[in-house]
Amino acid sequence: MATYVYGVVAAPRAPRLTRVPAGLPGAGRVRVLDLDRGLYLVAADVPLARYGEAAIQRGLSDLEWVSRAAVAHEAVVESFIGATAVLPMKLFTIFNNDARAIEHMRADRSRLNALVKRLANHHEWGMRVVLDRTRAVEAAASKRTKTDRRSGSAYLSQKKAQRDAEVELADRARDAVAALYDRLASASRFARLRSVSELPGQPTQGGSLLLDAAFLVPRSRSSTFRALAAREARAMSKQGYGLTLSGPWPPYTFVQS
Repeated sequence: MATYVYGVVAAPRAPRLTRVPAGLPGAGRVRVLDLDRGLYLVAADVPLARYGEAAIQRGLSDLEWVSRAAVAHEAVVESFIGATAVLPMKLFTIFNNDARAIEHMRADRSRLNALVKRLANHHEWGMRVVLDRTRAVEAAASKRTKTDRRSGSAYLSQKKAQRDAEVELADRARDAVAALYDRLASASRFARLRSVSELPGQPTQGGSLLLDAAFLVPRSRSSTFRALAAREARAMSKQGYGLTLSGPWPPYTFVQS
């Protein structure tokens, strides 16, 4: 057997385990180890036959096996989201025993304390923006046609207007998501872009992916942040953009920095 660590929890007292899910398949019950004053390790026993180095290397080639483990790991971490702070560990963080886990974490105490100080009473929110290219081109073409009529310029056919709108779409999409990111970042403590390979975006369900970003928001401002995101979603939907806000989450994106 070995000791699997889900994360570190900062709380004034040891967290209760009444609503914590079972955890990784084949693992023992989730338990809490006293790490330091106000810091606790969330851990469980795991069989090395299933989670030893060789077993994990074999399992990494099975995406379904990895996915099941990742979902179970995150479910345990997220069950502690009400604590002062929860610092998720990477998937398959394993030590020989409890003593080695505690020794390792205590040696890293200064970094953990700095993370707790920075992340306490904050949640992570995710924002993804996709573009329905057909709707966006139609909206731009319609706007162009109306502008030309008002200004008295030569009438452009709908087909030409759509062709012109397609040429301009990429630049306008970049500007739109950059401005959106800046507005949301100004309402959060920290913000981070996740990699998007190209703009106007890689295909995804509902359109092309333009933005995948994470925002660290104080709990006290969660309602304000959600309201801002909802307003942005309504405004941008008219131009063919789809905004999806997810959260609140533990600070997965910010705990490694």
